[in-house]
Amino acid sequence: MAGMQLDLGPLKEPIGFIKILEWIFAIFGFATCGGFSGKTGLNVKCKNTNDTLHLNATFQYPFRLNQILIVTKDTCNQTVETHLVGDFSSSAEFFVAIAVLAFLYCMAALVLYVGYLHIYRDGNRGPVIDLVVTTIFAFVWLVSSSAWGKGLTDLKYSTNPETIIKNANVCKGFADCSSAGVSGMGSLNVSVVFGFLNMILWCGNAWFVYKETSWHAPPEPPKQDPGNVAAPQPPQNP
Repeated sequence: MAGMQLDLGPLKEPIGFIKILEWIFAIFGFATCGGFSGKTGLNVKCKNTNDTLHLNATFQYPFRLNQILIVTKDTCNQTVETHLVGDFSSSAEFFVAIAVLAFLYCMAALVLYVGYLHIYRDGNRGPVIDLVVTTIFAFVWLVSSSAWGKGLTDLKYSTNPETIIKNANVCKGFADCSSAGVSGMGSLNVSVVFGFLNMILWCGNAWFVYKETSWHAPPEPPKQDPGNVAAPQPPQNP
């Protein structure tokens, strides 16, 4: 009972097949969010010198925009530097952390299903622990995806050049500012989609893990008392 018994059969069952999908979707979740890098910029025409400047700022995971400088003090001879607005690291890092933890748990669960299924199903402890962890992941996927979705909406607003123009001191009398464009954030949108898809997968997986527990097993029929069992009647002669 203690050794590994390799069996690929569980991968063909819903409990194993869904776990593979969760593993893949978790990879896409943290890759599309954690690997993002973009730019936003302004075209600035100084009024005192008629110089035209192109100011750019690069932002990337974990999106601490308030640490990113876009306008220096010497731009158009003004004395105030301008940073991007907002810090969205908490929601982004929470989302990526859940994706990484889900990835690691899926790997461990798949090893358990394939190599140690006899231990997993020996008793009720393994399925119950699996059910509790699966339920928790379904909930935190919902929370982290919702938080990151809200953070992404605010991130798009903060990196919009029109928003930067409103906050930049150089654009308030020192220069004429216009938008130089901002990078598309399609991969970040995809990360939110994968977050909610993961939530759906983990909710569905919870049902199949629940079926592995003794709570789902049909109740055993009541045992009859041998003393109450009627003795067989002898055959009657015609």
